[in-house]
Amino acid sequence: QVQLVESGGGLVQTGDSLRLSCAVSGRAFSSYSKSWFRQALGKEREFVASVSWSDSSTYYADSVKGRFAISRDNTKNTVYLQMNSLKPEDTAVYFCAVSSLHPPPRAEGEYFYWGRGTQVTVSS
Repeated sequence: QVQLVESGGGLVQTGDSLRLSCAVSGRAFSSYSKSWFRQALGKEREFVASVSWSDSSTYYADSVKGRFAISRDNTKNTVYLQMNSLKPEDTAVYFCAVSSLHPPPRAEGEYFYWGRGTQVTVSS
């Protein structure tokens, strides 16, 4: 069993930064690729970013490339999402998820373990 707990969300203004954290407990942290997804109100959940367990390669959605950065700390069993230059369209609930696949999939159906999410609201 794997448990994931997100934190770090909040209300910020356009152009601000936030860093989300996802603490992972249970099975071997380093054996999973870690990903962030988000779901805006009334929309489907979408892929944001991922970091591979095997070679630490990172992957990003085009909408966040150059603004967001995903990283992991194996000593703390935590994955982070640094979000810079935030825009109102980044407003969503952000979820972390883990997968044993490489490269990390972008389809949410490939993930079996999810956190409950943390709300990010960006005001204009």
